[in-house]
Amino acid sequence: MKQLKYLIGLLLSLAIAITLVVPSATATGVYDLPVLSAGSSTWVVDQANTISLSNENELSNQLSKLAENTGKEVRLIAVRRLDYDTTIKSLADDIFSKWYPTPEAQANQIILVVDTFTNNTALRQGDATKSLLTDDIATSIVKETVAFPLRDGAKYNQAFLDASDRLVAVLSGDPDPGPPATQEINIESTFTSAEDTDDANATTWVIVLLVLATAIPMATYFWYVGLPGR
Repeated sequence: MKQLKYLIGLLLSLAIAITLVVPSATATGVYDLPVLSAGSSTWVVDQANTISLSNENELSNQLSKLAENTGKEVRLIAVRRLDYDTTIKSLADDIFSKWYPTPEAQANQIILVVDTFTNNTALRQGDATKSLLTDDIATSIVKETVAFPLRDGAKYNQAFLDASDRLVAVLSGDPDPGPPATQEINIESTFTSAEDTDDANATTWVIVLLVLATAIPMATYFWYVGLPGR
């Protein structure tokens, strides 16, 4: 009987360890990303592996030419999911301040960050770009240019290409092409809040743990009593 209890305890411990480790294994915080700086030749950081190689090259060429012609640098970032207690806005703020630690370094920088787990998006920019990339345009890029393709089948390549096209046009001093022509989407329902996501995840893992806690002992018990001589 002691052996049975030991086996059950071991299985439950393993189940608990899996529930605690697996969700965090792919989570991202600022320290999980490479550290870039103004003038870096890296324009796309695709930790989530959502952008094809050909499109990543196209984006890099486009953004490199923008920097060469205007001095304004745009970097696109895709992450799989966020660390606990991290929001897409706080991650964007952390990246911006870590990569560009002074107002002078931040002045001509723009980053666009997408969390592919929730499709939440944030844009952060320096003071010298705001005369062209106004708050209204920046908000529209996040809530329309990026959001529409993500809602339409999680089209990450299209979302980043469309965002890059619009950012390059605006930061080059050309007229704003505006968001993609598509059916209007209720933006409030586009993204799941960090709080809702955390609650849903917590509920799911509690249910899984309860099922494991019930099923594993039952299966082990029936296996034990079915042994020859029992």
